[in-house]
Amino acid sequence: MADSFDLTELQDRAAALVEAAKRAGADACDAVVAASRSTGVEVRDGTIEETEGAENNSFSLRAFVGDRSAAVSANMSGDAAELASRVVAMAKVSPEDKFGGLADAGQLATDIPDLDLFDDAEPNFDAMRDAALACEAAALDVQGVSKSSGASFGRSLGGSVLATSDGFVGSYRASRFALSVSVVAEADGAMERDYDFDSQHHLSDLRSAADIGKQAGERAAKRVNPRQVDTQTTTVIYDPRIARGLVGHFTSAINGAAIVRGTSLLKDKMGERVFAPGISIVDQPHLKRGMASRPFDGEGIAGEELVLAEDGVLKHWLLNTSAAKELGLVSNGRASRAGSGTSPGSTNVTLQAGSRSPEEMIKSLKSGFYATELIGQGVNLITGDYSRGASGFWIEDGEISFAVSEITIAGNLIDMFAAMEPASDLETRYGTNAPTVMIEGMTLAGR
Repeated sequence: MADSFDLTELQDRAAALVEAAKRAGADACDAVVAASRSTGVEVRDGTIEETEGAENNSFSLRAFVGDRSAAVSANMSGDAAELASRVVAMAKVSPEDKFGGLADAGQLATDIPDLDLFDDAEPNFDAMRDAALACEAAALDVQGVSKSSGASFGRSLGGSVLATSDGFVGSYRASRFALSVSVVAEADGAMERDYDFDSQHHLSDLRSAADIGKQAGERAAKRVNPRQVDTQTTTVIYDPRIARGLVGHFTSAINGAAIVRGTSLLKDKMGERVFAPGISIVDQPHLKRGMASRPFDGEGIAGEELVLAEDGVLKHWLLNTSAAKELGLVSNGRASRAGSGTSPGSTNVTLQAGSRSPEEMIKSLKSGFYATELIGQGVNLITGDYSRGASGFWIEDGEISFAVSEITIAGNLIDMFAAMEPASDLETRYGTNAPTVMIEGMTLAGR
């Protein structure tokens, strides 16, 4: 049965909160009202291990009195007038912040596009269970896979409404379907684990259970009996699923809040060449069915596509209103709600594809390391120092030769960004997207 997930009640609640805050003495205010609903099933070894379901309705009301502000969050049962009086009283005694305030009224979205983020398909419990079981079975069917760490299927629906005292009212819905599996492969008493997953707004866009299971099983089986290699300087090729992390380091480094604090390795790099010529990184908030798409940001600004890096040159910070004011700039619609306020963030970010295929990159190397998994959080976004535990495969004479584990790859993000070469195998299925990436001159610490 289809689930429409109607937002009418949320819209009425948001409007009531804004009006209550204005009556209580707020000079400006905004309210975010959100609802979510999720169901899921987990299986292991062919049997159901857990089922779950959850519903949540909440709101946040933010009030400004002059340069002072405060916010309260509560569930939907709270009395609007009482909460509004409380938040205005709190704002009057809060510290002044000359960079606070709502987005400029002239920037607020006037047209809210339908980005096709909601699918009302409602698979029943049996269908979710069967998908998880089929995914696990496909993984276990791969030769060398000995046991399952579990498979799961989940569905979630979410709806959000933003209302401001400047008259903006916007809402949108999003659904998400997710399927994943993790398995262990074994050979000669040695065991290795790996996984695969997919998550999409529309059920029909989800990869098949058989494909996800097979990929997880094959990845695990290839990793058994890993070796170590000598400490050296070498070329590292990043598998797409971890290359996305490199793009994430870049977007963190151009976050306006970090620039304001002076805690970014890129704080003095605007307009300079950060990547190699030809490299482009794009942020697209209005991508149809994009996993990080939204018709407006956390302050009601539509936001346009930004080429964050063009031909290797840094072009934009990610800005909300407060960070933009502090930097003497204008918000570019990258505000995300963070608790009771906002902070800058990215939407659908994509490192555009290069010209060489991953196979051509591998064939070009006398030796090198193909990384498939990273461990630890050894990345300093202030200095750029980068050190991560890693596993993957050794490249020898242009071919994948053997599995490798228990090594560390290290460098500095400034040098790594400058040396990055993206491959041609880009898929845009995630909020952050990247093809295979090759970086020369990395330090590899082994035996």
